[in-house]
Amino acid sequence: MTETENNAETRGAPRTPGLGLRGRLALIALVAVAITVIWISNDLLTKRYTESTRNRAELRVALYSGNLISELQRNSVVPLLLSRDPAFISALSLKDYVNSTARLISYRDEIGARALMLLDETGRAVAASERERLGSTHRSQPYFVNALRASDTVFTTTETEAGAFNFTYSRKILNGGDLIGVIVVEVDLAKFEQSWAGISDAVSVTDSEGRVILTTEPRWRGLPEEEALELTSPPTAIERALERTAEFASLPSEAFYLGNEVIRQDARIPFQGWRMTSFTTYASVRERVNGVLALEIMGFAILLALGFYVVSRRATTASRFFQLESAELRQLNDALQREVAERQKAEKNLQVAEQTLAQSSKLAALGEMSAAVSHELNQPLAAMKTYLAGAKLLLQRKRPEEALSSFQRIDDLIERMGAITRQLKSYARKGGDAFVPMDLRQSVSAALSMMEPQLKRRQVRITRNVPREPVMVMGDNVRLEQVLINLLRNAIDATKSVDDPQVDILLTGGDVARISVRDNGPGVADLEQLFEPFYTTKSPGDGVGLGLAISSGIMSDFGGRLTARNGTAGGAVFEVEVPIYDDTSDMTKSDVEAAE
Repeated sequence: MTETENNAETRGAPRTPGLGLRGRLALIALVAVAITVIWISNDLLTKRYTESTRNRAELRVALYSGNLISELQRNSVVPLLLSRDPAFISALSLKDYVNSTARLISYRDEIGARALMLLDETGRAVAASERERLGSTHRSQPYFVNALRASDTVFTTTETEAGAFNFTYSRKILNGGDLIGVIVVEVDLAKFEQSWAGISDAVSVTDSEGRVILTTEPRWRGLPEEEALELTSPPTAIERALERTAEFASLPSEAFYLGNEVIRQDARIPFQGWRMTSFTTYASVRERVNGVLALEIMGFAILLALGFYVVSRRATTASRFFQLESAELRQLNDALQREVAERQKAEKNLQVAEQTLAQSSKLAALGEMSAAVSHELNQPLAAMKTYLAGAKLLLQRKRPEEALSSFQRIDDLIERMGAITRQLKSYARKGGDAFVPMDLRQSVSAALSMMEPQLKRRQVRITRNVPREPVMVMGDNVRLEQVLINLLRNAIDATKSVDDPQVDILLTGGDVARISVRDNGPGVADLEQLFEPFYTTKSPGDGVGLGLAISSGIMSDFGGRLTARNGTAGGAVFEVEVPIYDDTSDMTKSDVEAAE
């Protein structure tokens, strides 16, 4: 532009009679002040007006979920108590149920359950708090079948023909080790729907499969949210909330000031993967914010109109000069576009080359990973051998139900082996790993379940300390369990020479999630070479020295790390650190991209 202006001055072009330097700076300053004031005002007012609304919504969700968990926990102990009631055991043994129904009615009134039933070993209702159920058959009901298969109290959710859901706890009753009946406790969760329906918010609870099992809108019960949106029913509170929430991604930024959207609050219920969702209207907040912003925008618009009026008067005299400059500007613009296109083409070629190089590096490492995968498959194979031996012994002793549990664990181990081999296949493909949010508590439990045969055989005392709240990270369940199993196996091997072997597992949250595995063995002599491939302190034949090297690489992929040290009281301490998953960071990133 400087060269163009010099050419214009050389040709004797008149000086631009538009705004001078001071006028331009004043106009820029006015626009900057207007944008800054409106931006800050919107941010401060929105935060101020929505803080109370959001806090009330969060408090309601926490209160609702707490009441739901409290009701479930209060009823969960009832089957255990009733299964040990001498009166019921005697009635089932002697086939005398004269006083059983009255006893169940008194218990129902005392504990506040919806209904109680006493079933014999054939599934027939021999006593019930609702007398019309006496003599009914429940042999094919899931709560009866699940109770016979489990050794503890089981929770079952069943959908009725009317579209409602029944929530039951059931437990089998034994007398001298023989099955004599099943006690069934129906939990009354419908009362929460009635209390939630008395407010303006829409509330729904979904199970682990995404079905709506509790809701203030009966039309949604039993359906996933995706299918519910396709219904052509009359508009309801929850339907409007879900539709508006689904449209957020396609709305422009100014649409958020119209007052039609809602505040969506999601909360995890620590019970069988349930989730609670609440929708609260945003209309009142937007109306108050829009009123103030409208006044500010009107004032700045008047000032800008005056400024543009002055500019237009002076710009009329300079239009001829700009016409002369337009041809040169078009030429410069065409040249700039050609240069941009060339640069974009070069960047695409560079990206293709980088992806090809990364793929070649992965394929070169497949040989090393094959040895690593064979090492990891030895663990589930050893566990399968133990479970097969136990199942054979159980079948010889005519205990088929317990043998089925061993076969189920063998099936889980086969699934795990398949997951390990799929990791090798996914490594050979282009693209990154598909990490998902995961709870470290479940990974610790799964790893301990996998190591259960070795723990029983060695009689190692395990102490586990995990928080009650979920500790969420981004990662892959199978790979993290692979790391924990390696650490537990090393800890068990390190305590072979100890009279009272013990392994401590500690899970903590905070800025980072940390899992500590401590043993009371002799410790580690050489910590510097501990994570080197093929370095091992075990006897020949007991290991190839790849477990810790593989585990360290997995933690690096997760963005964390694996460290080792010797404890002050003896033994070795291995610590796994993984960044805490913050779901609000993803939301903030998407909002920023939408605003841009």
